[in-house]
Amino acid sequence: MKVVFRFFLATLFATLVQGCTEPSQMDLLRKEGRLHWVTLNSPTTYYENRDGEPEGLEYELAKGFAEYLGVRLNVIVAESADEMFAQLDKGYAHLAGAGITQQGAQLKSPGYRFGPAYMQVQPTLVYRSGSERPTQPGDLKGKVVWLDIHTPHFDVIREALSGVEGLTLAPVEMDDSELLNALDSGDTELVVVDSNLFEVKQALYPRARFAFHLTPPMPVSWVFPPKTSEELVRAAEKYFKTIEENGTLIQMTERYFGHLKQLNYVGARTFLRHIEKRLPRYEPHLRQAAAEYNLDWRLLAAIGYQESHWRPYAVSPTGVKGFMMLTLPTAREMGIKNRLNPVQSIWGGARYFASLKSRIPERIPEPDRTWFALAAYNVGLGHLEDARVITQMRGGDPDKWVDVKDSLPLLQQKSWYRQTRHGYARGWEPVQYVQNIRRYYDVLTWMTQSDETLTASATPLNPLPSGEDTADRESDEALPEPLPPTMRWDIPLL
Repeated sequence: MKVVFRFFLATLFATLVQGCTEPSQMDLLRKEGRLHWVTLNSPTTYYENRDGEPEGLEYELAKGFAEYLGVRLNVIVAESADEMFAQLDKGYAHLAGAGITQQGAQLKSPGYRFGPAYMQVQPTLVYRSGSERPTQPGDLKGKVVWLDIHTPHFDVIREALSGVEGLTLAPVEMDDSELLNALDSGDTELVVVDSNLFEVKQALYPRARFAFHLTPPMPVSWVFPPKTSEELVRAAEKYFKTIEENGTLIQMTERYFGHLKQLNYVGARTFLRHIEKRLPRYEPHLRQAAAEYNLDWRLLAAIGYQESHWRPYAVSPTGVKGFMMLTLPTAREMGIKNRLNPVQSIWGGARYFASLKSRIPERIPEPDRTWFALAAYNVGLGHLEDARVITQMRGGDPDKWVDVKDSLPLLQQKSWYRQTRHGYARGWEPVQYVQNIRRYYDVLTWMTQSDETLTASATPLNPLPSGEDTADRESDEALPEPLPPTMRWDIPLL
């Protein structure tokens, strides 16, 4: 009886003690059902797309972590890095993610805790073309360098350039995109920006040229307040380990950064000039055809630019013709009578791309399904299927573009293509093709974020561009060919 009574007292005491114990941070987080995440607006972190939906690598990672914890993500968008860190310090957010380097955060406060590093970044000096390129900090003697006063890397940048005699660091109220625009416009000759954002945005500012990196690559990771529970930090570590092992992390990174081989100066300037001079003629029909087949008109425009540089009379040595460079069998199948009529070509290309996309397995999610359809537009569904089979043979995922794009070039190697149904193909072409179109599409998307219509005064074609004379045709035909679609086949079996 005494033993039972003692057990009862011990149990009661333990229950009372447990009842008086404060709930842990993870208990409170799960009870509320929300993970509070603070970030900054930028193309590499968090932004809203044309449909008002959130996107960005940092957002995708944070949303995935919230789902991993079984809660919803609450996004807090700070106006500046200082405000972002203040949100952490005041306990308004569980974590911050905005391309933050551990070095930069530690200079703000040595007590911050960090999640695993998931990419690297470098503060990058950018100069304006036409001026002398600096190659080292010593070349900046007597120069003025603009930088964002609110950048998370401000203290790192200041420390990296502290020994340069006569250098004037000019902190300004501009984000990295505005700095690049000021440089491109001639307002300044030197700026410091984030290396990842520079890669994303350089095509919009072709006068902005890389000078040198101010630091070695610095790890980017999430930042947690000093008093964050060990349980939450460990949960973040387990989450990143999971998405690294299952390939989700590399797929996310590929989506936002996998196509960023930069347009060179001439290519970028030419593209921007053609947006201004050529695109207005064709935009109404691109919009109409895209709407008919449930496509983004800017993607259709990017395909047209890759195919012909928006030249309605383009002809390749292999016989493909017109704005969308259709083969004769494809044109007939799409009901196109005149491939050199830009209206017919645009509608035929839209219908053809939509038909290809409809034959990509529905289990493949976006945006990979679109990248597969683009590759098929260039090399054919048969060769694409061969590359997917090779991907599976190599232990990759045939439903992920990041894996299949590594297998496509193998179609040039006899040891591989002899094992396929459709044989040899110049497999590097669709990889470059998709990469180029994604780059053009990005530029068109950025340029229409505020103005839905690039060219409000666009004149509809009826049925050929008004005012197009022989000189226009000759100048169009004198331009260099884009990637030749020599390996295109006409809708082979998947």
